Amino acid sequence: MRIFHDWRALPSDARGATVALGNFDGVHLGHVHLIRAAHAARPDAPLAVLTFEPHPRELFRPDDPPFRLTLSAERADALAALGVGLLYELPFNRDFSLTPAESFVTDVLHKGLGARHLVCGPDFAFGHRRGGDTAFLAARAEALGMGLTLVPLVGDAQGPLSSSRIRRALQDGYPERATAELGRAWTIRGEVAHGDARGRTIGFPTANIALGRHLEPARGVYAVTVRLPDGSVRKGVANIGRRPTVNSGLESRLEVNVFDFDDNLYGAELAVSLQSYIRAEVKFPSLDALKAQIAADAAEARRLLGAGG
Repeated sequence: MRIFHDWRALPSDARGATVALGNFDGVHLGHVHLIRAAHAARPDAPLAVLTFEPHPRELFRPDDPPFRLTLSAERADALAALGVGLLYELPFNRDFSLTPAESFVTDVLHKGLGARHLVCGPDFAFGHRRGGDTAFLAARAEALGMGLTLVPLVGDAQGPLSSSRIRRALQDGYPERATAELGRAWTIRGEVAHGDARGRTIGFPTANIALGRHLEPARGVYAVTVRLPDGSVRKGVANIGRRPTVNSGLESRLEVNVFDFDDNLYGAELAVSLQSYIRAEVKFPSLDALKAQIAADAAEARRLLGAGG
């Protein structure tokens, strides 16, 4: 997949695509349905996605807690796995947010991308103050000779499948529910930083990863799988939270113990996928009590993951 960060002066072979429009946070099964519909609409055309970085909400509501399901690299990998050949990841800044809906269709989609066909959900809105909706897009696309497919939302008995619904499942401590709606386990990808090394002193060395702009799921202990830099996947147990027994700070982070692994991971990028929620975060009366509980958590994670004793 090729990634472009500007719609202007694109090479000729990066134009003329069928373009799926949206934020695609999480690249969940609803997004999968949309992308498949895009390919089906014009299977003869290159398959492209147009999205934004950062997510517009991060610009307009900077004081909100982090909410992203997928940051740029994880989203790109998920889209590439679906067969997307072109990703237009446009910088969303204050100037771009002032682009009128008409200019977005005419200058970006038509003149810039040379889009042959557009695909979006029924709630897609765009342009300054969300001035353009699907009715506006349909009229302007027809006038400019671009096709348009509106794809109905995917839903079930609980309602439409959405990124917001998956965020709630994670915050409520149901990673399995998120997995079912994403089509894969939810993953935090980040660089391993130096921690306080306390885990190693009690026999459970951990790799420490800042949550950064990722959503903070329910605090507590999880059975996880970990993709290492060499592409191999290992099983482990992770804690997400503030570590109240040993830490008085307010910053949450992810600490993961990779089972039967003792190589140095400092500076490496890991992808930690939440498989099952084991227990909530609690403060223990002593380090010995914490150590005993960690051992129990690790045993439970091995059982849940089928990792053996």
